Amino acid sequence: MTSSRLNTTLLGIPMKSPVMTSSGTFGFGEEFADFLNLDELGGVFVKGTTLLPRRGNDGVRIAETPAGMLNCIGLENPGVDVFLNETLPRIAKYNMNIFVNISGGSAEEYGILAEKLDVDGVAGIELNVSCPNVKDGGIIFGTDPKAAASVVREAKKHTSKPVILKLSPNVTDITEIAKACEDAGADALSLINTLMGMAIDIKTWKPVLGNITGGLSGPCVKPVALRLVWQTAQAVNIPIIGQGGISTAEDAVEFFLAGASAVSVGTANFVDPYATAKIIQGLDEYLEKNNLSNISELVGKLKMD
Repeated sequence: MTSSRLNTTLLGIPMKSPVMTSSGTFGFGEEFADFLNLDELGGVFVKGTTLLPRRGNDGVRIAETPAGMLNCIGLENPGVDVFLNETLPRIAKYNMNIFVNISGGSAEEYGILAEKLDVDGVAGIELNVSCPNVKDGGIIFGTDPKAAASVVREAKKHTSKPVILKLSPNVTDITEIAKACEDAGADALSLINTLMGMAIDIKTWKPVLGNITGGLSGPCVKPVALRLVWQTAQAVNIPIIGQGGISTAEDAVEFFLAGASAVSVGTANFVDPYATAKIIQGLDEYLEKNNLSNISELVGKLKMD
């Protein structure tokens, strides 16, 4: 049981804790039901969803790296209609806040997806405009402020749900894109998505991944993620969901101090299916030890002197 110290309201949604799970690392939530009380999570960002089914990339899709992993899954998923007709009714019984991560090849496609997902049982949508392992679509939106803003505006036109924009770290100035998306009406930002990376097999002299490059995640990206969350928090006035290499409660505390209102756990779920439960417990213990009555007392309280 989580204590009231972790109670959070994000985007008008009451949550038992500010700890969420990142899209692509937690399935649809139901896969972890044997390990966790899913309703104690702030929310679950389910597997990335597209308008039509996608088979994903060919070849090797995942490779371990020191303190992390590379992936180039390619957004394999059954499509939004299967999610709505089969998956959503099934996972609704877990009483968790369900956020749907969506990807499209045009701003209009994001609008269609947003409209389809404007249904009971969906708490909000996350716009994936920054996925580095898809050959067309998302990456161009996430690296251009005007393009990213156009996706936000199109989604906002077609849904009553909160719209969260997931920011890419693979840009020169993340704050420029963050501010453009805030101005376009984004309700919150989540960051960071994976960094672009690759691995080479020195026996064959060939790329390890079938897609050559892929998204780097895990503890190795945490310092970069933390810096980008801190920079973005100085630039915008909407909530930030911090993610990138969070494996422990101590990691999460750093993100709160940097300005995140909530955190999302990703790659750590592959290593330990109990990771989020341990982080929630650890955060509660940290607050008690430091005589803090609520997690909000940490948000943006980084001391600069």
